[in-house]
Amino acid sequence: MNIESKKLGNFLAMARSKMNISLRSVESLTGISNAYLSQLETAKIKTPAPQNLYKLAEVYGVPYILLMELAGYPITEPDGDGTRGSSQFAARIGAVTDDEEAQLIEYLDFIRSRKIMRS
Repeated sequence: MNIESKKLGNFLAMARSKMNISLRSVESLTGISNAYLSQLETAKIKTPAPQNLYKLAEVYGVPYILLMELAGYPITEPDGDGTRGSSQFAARIGAVTDDEEAQLIEYLDFIRSRKIMRS
């Protein structure tokens, strides 16, 4: 058991306890099995999937970056322009197909063009 997984497990158990919800409730809210959640809380999972940490951050109302840090993932600071690296974005959305990637890029271009038109 490494220190990071123990810290993360304790934090997740406390967050769930404060919300007074069961593992099964978290399972229904996140789609993550209660067995996996239990293993996270007892530090049996050394490297949890970032997309699962993101789902848990949403349910528990805690910063995703905090869960990533507690899990032992390297954390990057925002660049001077307020942006973060693409690796964090990729971790949040998980694997995508080539078609999905193209659609995401197209949609992001659309959003950015709207911002330019507004300024």
